Amino acid sequence: MARDELFSQLAEKLPAENPAPAAETFRSRPLAARMRPRNLDEYAGQSHILGSDQLLRRAIEADRVQSLIFYGPPGTGKTSLAQIIARQTKSKFERLSGVESNVADMRRVLSAAANRLENTGASTILFIDEIHRFNKSQQDVLLPDVESGVIKLIGATTHNPFFFVNSPLVSRSQIFELRPLTEEDLFSLLQRALTDEERGLGYMKISADENALRHLAKISDGDARKALNSLEIAALTTAPESDGVIRITLQVAEQSIQKKAVVYDGDGDAHHDTISAFIKSMRGSDPDAALYWLAKMIHAGEDPRFIARRIVICAAEDVGLADPMALVLANACLAASEFVGWPEARIPLAEATIYIATANKSNSAYMAIDAALEDVRSGRTLAVPEHLRDASYKGAERLGHGKGYEYAHDGKDHFVAQDYLGVDKTYYEPTEQGVEKKIKERLENWRKQFKATRGKIGG
Repeated sequence: MARDELFSQLAEKLPAENPAPAAETFRSRPLAARMRPRNLDEYAGQSHILGSDQLLRRAIEADRVQSLIFYGPPGTGKTSLAQIIARQTKSKFERLSGVESNVADMRRVLSAAANRLENTGASTILFIDEIHRFNKSQQDVLLPDVESGVIKLIGATTHNPFFFVNSPLVSRSQIFELRPLTEEDLFSLLQRALTDEERGLGYMKISADENALRHLAKISDGDARKALNSLEIAALTTAPESDGVIRITLQVAEQSIQKKAVVYDGDGDAHHDTISAFIKSMRGSDPDAALYWLAKMIHAGEDPRFIARRIVICAAEDVGLADPMALVLANACLAASEFVGWPEARIPLAEATIYIATANKSNSAYMAIDAALEDVRSGRTLAVPEHLRDASYKGAERLGHGKGYEYAHDGKDHFVAQDYLGVDKTYYEPTEQGVEKKIKERLENWRKQFKATRGKIGG
């Protein structure tokens, strides 16, 4: 069967319209492929872009589709939506794959599209599955024909197109994010598959418990393909009972779908979004949310050192001087998790996560260094005051370096008020959180004395 069988005539006909051998061939295909929606009414989920009043639905129904890029996790209906557009459009539909196709394939399709437009006035829709797999130069080949209107591009990708698709293509396309299907969406889809005699499993005698179907819907994590394939495995591997009925129980469903496969890519949206949620949960003082995101990363096999490094950063940036022990514990967590590895690393990581999430918070150190850096970058570079310069080498005294400097430990309470900067600047603004409240009290007193010495050599 050809590579683009998804868009072949066989895929566009119902089994009942074909002779028996064709119907049998159709049923030999995976259930997920057979149950692909034929129109928008059969399409599950994505009401945020395909609701009755939404732009994309109106454009499809009116055959006014322009260049589009669909992105989202596997099994959310990107290819199915392209197939629906293929059936409803009056344009010639061509399909390429970011995995299998090359520049020669692209140029062939683009040349044919240009000839078609010139000779017949018919437009061409080019669907590219996994468009993110094309490199920059391959994507650049498409740009002139997309811009001139020779083709309308429909790209499908599991990666954020703003990072993985060339900016010129993105700017000339409408971007639609497809979300994981809800459990109810998947439950309804599974029920439909069980009763559909033409494309689904309705030709078999199957009785499925509701809790079994709901388990499949839940563990599939929003992936329709995974849910349907698991249902098919359950149906085809379960022996009929004495009455000839295949009964799919919760136990059968659990065996059919096995371990939940969390959607998590090492360098894509899921990776960055999950670590972002993890850090923001610790910053927001919600240990339960932080532990969930930590568990997701652990389950997906994330590098423990990566997680620990983010905890160290959070300890310094978000807890800071409100609880200086947070950074100490975070560093201990980094060393421990690197030393022991999985699965034991989950314990110090959890301990540090809970500590950071429940600690007093202050971002004063983070704000202070950024303010100072901004002054260094954009302001006048300050010279080191004479009394603070290095006086340890021969000849320094003749230059006046170190003259008037007072040793802090010789003062009362190991403090001497003198000018350490030469100008009146305040970068660090302590909060009243935790330990920092005491720091603030001391610093307010010291700053009054520093201000009195400003501009005086040595204070």
